[in-house]
Amino acid sequence: MAASVLLNTGASIPPVGLGTWRAEPGLVGAAVCAAVKVGYRHIDCAPSYGNEKEVGLALEKLFRDGVVKREDLFVTSKLWYSNNAPQYVPEAIQTTLDELQLEYLDLYLIHGPIRLEKGSAPTPENSLPCDIPATWAAMEKLREAGKARAIGVNNFSCRKLEALLAVARMPPAVNQVECHPGWQQARLRELCRSAGVHLSVEHRSQLTAHHGTLPTGICSVVLAYSPLGSTAAAGVNAPSVLGHPVVTSIAGRLQRTTARLALRWGLQMGQSVLPKSTDEARIKENLDIFGWSIPEELMAEFSEIEQACSLHCSFLCIFAHLMFLFVRSCSYCCFSLYLPRPSRVPHHIDLFPWCKSSRLSCSEQSSE
Repeated sequence: MAASVLLNTGASIPPVGLGTWRAEPGLVGAAVCAAVKVGYRHIDCAPSYGNEKEVGLALEKLFRDGVVKREDLFVTSKLWYSNNAPQYVPEAIQTTLDELQLEYLDLYLIHGPIRLEKGSAPTPENSLPCDIPATWAAMEKLREAGKARAIGVNNFSCRKLEALLAVARMPPAVNQVECHPGWQQARLRELCRSAGVHLSVEHRSQLTAHHGTLPTGICSVVLAYSPLGSTAAAGVNAPSVLGHPVVTSIAGRLQRTTARLALRWGLQMGQSVLPKSTDEARIKENLDIFGWSIPEELMAEFSEIEQACSLHCSFLCIFAHLMFLFVRSCSYCCFSLYLPRPSRVPHHIDLFPWCKSSRLSCSEQSSE
């Protein structure tokens, strides 16, 4: 695998990791073992994925069998919405550490700028005001205590990230967001670059056996998810990046699959990627993005791809956004839904009180 990317903490993050989002129980443990054995050194987890305990059993077996040492792995997890308050942060990370059978995390992310009532369903009526600066201060204490060696955020827009950077003692090391050739997030990538935040992309698209699976995410180095386009939200059929004429043309000229090309594009844009698969052959194939590159003149052609008209919102906002389609985007977070591009996209700020609960509002301006 190619050299790791340096974070603003001085630690390094592998350029490719295994995403575990929606990895089926009974399969995710074997997938983690297979991934580590073929060279993966980054495992991306979250309590909301419902499989951290199984991932922990797999990690313990890998360590016990001498396949890899703890210090050679980079493990990420996230603070779920119902714990997005300073008083819940210590208990939340300890629960994750216990399930993963680890003493520390390499990276701990605020899963999003959203807070829910404890034990409630993720619906707008269960949302609470979210004090991100206070939660971030609790995250900083985790790093000082050695529970998390780096801290960061997930699905933070430019506006949300700028607000956090203005008050943080320790800037976020990573922002994990959706980013792919069809939604390139140019302004967000530039903000992360200038602020020293890595962009990370976690894959949330299901691909055919021919294509394998790809990642999505963002970080202060950027971690990118949904590199092939978002298909996971609310049953919306997002446009496939893999079928775009620019992508298929470049893939043909380089004699690579469109999936490999999209992953390689992410790496060359400075992102780290988190492809998700439980199929051993595809897990191995997703590492086939090194030892070759996209020439500069072909990279320039990606700018010809029309960027999707996107609703940037948390899933708490999805149904309202779909009900009121004249709202184009939400600066609340960086999740996106794809809709046919309208000729006009006015907005109305008062429809989405749960967006405003975290001091961000819906607007016509893109979350970039």
